[in-house]
Amino acid sequence: MGMPGPLELIIILVIVVLVFGGKRLKNLGGDLGGAIKGFKKSMKDMSAEETTEKAEDIIEVKTEKEEDTSK
Repeated sequence: MGMPGPLELIIILVIVVLVFGGKRLKNLGGDLGGAIKGFKKSMKDMSAEETTEKAEDIIEVKTEKEEDTSK
């Protein structure tokens, strides 16, 4: 069973609009967009935090090596 064609997609869209209504779909789309933005922001923050932690670890290792060689 393959992907639905254009006619099937239009029929599905009409049924969804009839069941949920246009205003409710608009609100649902806005909520979904906000959720996606939040997810992307949290992924970006996690990536930045991970990069900061790696940089701190590298600095810490270099500092330890310099202390060992100075003894």
